[in-house]
Amino acid sequence: MDDVSDTTLIGRARSGDRQAFGQLYDRHVRPVYWQAYAVLGDANAAEDAAQETFVTAWRRLGSIPAADSALPWLLVIARYVALNSRRGDVRRQRRSAEMPDEVRADDDVEAKVEAADVRAEIAKAVAALSATDRELYELCLEDGLTYAEAAERLGLTHASVRNRLSRLRARLRSDLRALRETA
Repeated sequence: MDDVSDTTLIGRARSGDRQAFGQLYDRHVRPVYWQAYAVLGDANAAEDAAQETFVTAWRRLGSIPAADSALPWLLVIARYVALNSRRGDVRRQRRSAEMPDEVRADDDVEAKVEAADVRAEIAKAVAALSATDRELYELCLEDGLTYAEAAERLGLTHASVRNRLSRLRARLRSDLRALRETA
């Protein structure tokens, strides 16, 4: 059945034909995997990203553009899923590397005080955000959710989440720069 076009398979999948979607998956899973692997450099993470790509494709069957091949669309989704995954990994690593609460004798107390001041300023800046931006901060920057996951939770578009977080980061950087200049 390899002579069936992607357009036909997508149409059948939109009608609820899981086998048609399975054929689409079988046809494109390898290049989707390799796209994710190119971004992540890890086989297990690339498998997860490939699976997430097809979950996204299933949820968004109605928005897959009509074309002879769904592969270009899938590759773009795979790249964004992988990039979001990598961003989440970096955030989780940063969080796990945070300073411990207890102070050892050889710790730099001044640095700890400065870090506490920075955290207090960040908390103050976050508290001044709108409810949606505050929730985005918590979901993406503290909890490490991907933009897609946060967008789905909040009922926003991926682009809206990306834009809001970009503005939020710029604002926090500006606030922290002002704190450093006054210190």
